[in-house]
Amino acid sequence: MDTDVTQSPSHLVKGKSRKAKMDCVPIRGHSYVYWFRKKLEETLEFLVYFQKQDIVEDTAMFKQRFSAECRQNSPCSLEINSTEAADSALYFCASSQSTVLRVSSS
Repeated sequence: MDTDVTQSPSHLVKGKSRKAKMDCVPIRGHSYVYWFRKKLEETLEFLVYFQKQDIVEDTAMFKQRFSAECRQNSPCSLEINSTEAADSALYFCASSQSTVLRVSSS
């Protein structure tokens, strides 16, 4: 039984104005995927969340610079369309709101 969310790659380095793509395999049976980023010494920043293959909520910043998809039987992906120095951050996904609330309060 799958008990963890799996993200890949574990780290990613890209030059300026490049595409950067990250994948997320949610916990089996979970129908939500949340993407966040955490910059050094800043608060957790919400980007987008899906229910199954549909975007439920996103941000203006996400719409300007990112794209994402969750296709059935495939990993969910988050892509930065054109990287900037300000994109340096920890990006992570979660597949339940309880996980998100635990991470954001720590």
